[in-house]
Amino acid sequence: MDVNRLMNSVPMWLACGLAVSLIIVQAIIFFRQAYAAGPEVGLTRQQMRVGVRSAAITSIGPSIVILSGMLSLLVSVGGPMAWMRLSLIGSVMFESMAAGIGTSAVGVTLGSDPMTGTAFAMAVWTMILGSIGWVIFSTLSANRMDQVQMKLVRGDAAMLTVISTAAIIGAFSALSSSHLIKLNKNSIACLAGAGIMLLLMNISEKKNIRWLKDWNLTFAILGGMLITLLF
Repeated sequence: MDVNRLMNSVPMWLACGLAVSLIIVQAIIFFRQAYAAGPEVGLTRQQMRVGVRSAAITSIGPSIVILSGMLSLLVSVGGPMAWMRLSLIGSVMFESMAAGIGTSAVGVTLGSDPMTGTAFAMAVWTMILGSIGWVIFSTLSANRMDQVQMKLVRGDAAMLTVISTAAIIGAFSALSSSHLIKLNKNSIACLAGAGIMLLLMNISEKKNIRWLKDWNLTFAILGGMLITLLF
């Protein structure tokens, strides 16, 4: 069978669709349980509706970035695998790198050499095996993380907030720094996005513009992309 037909065959769509269906069911269960737990922790229905709306709007920007990455991955490994991998993991950089490592093991350079059946199989196995550790770890440890967090901060909830905030800042700083030192279009996108975000945050806070607060991230991501295209 032609490798392109194999990558986009009905069995591939069915197999990948099953995995995506599990994620959708999981998301629905999490949402229902979280919404039901809201009143138990003192949240009003209005607060929960605002939180859901803000989360939905904030997710638009990152989703567009993932979609653009999925289009490039789609060309390399086909629609079903690109759809499934970025629905499960969502890391465009990891998926592209893993697929490239897999194909290079059999002498095929991803994106330039013609894809073969063996190279496609290697790409799929590398993407799956490279990320399965995250799934296993979260499955086995998710219900114990509260205990780990409390032991780490010795019951101090305020310290937990400080550590969580520092971890987020550190993670995003690490991701941004790798782009800034390249001094290329990645650097322009990073700086432009940061500048737009800073500007919008100041405006939305000073003017108390509720809807702008929700859209800050999306506008910053899209603005950074558009400015980079101009260069």
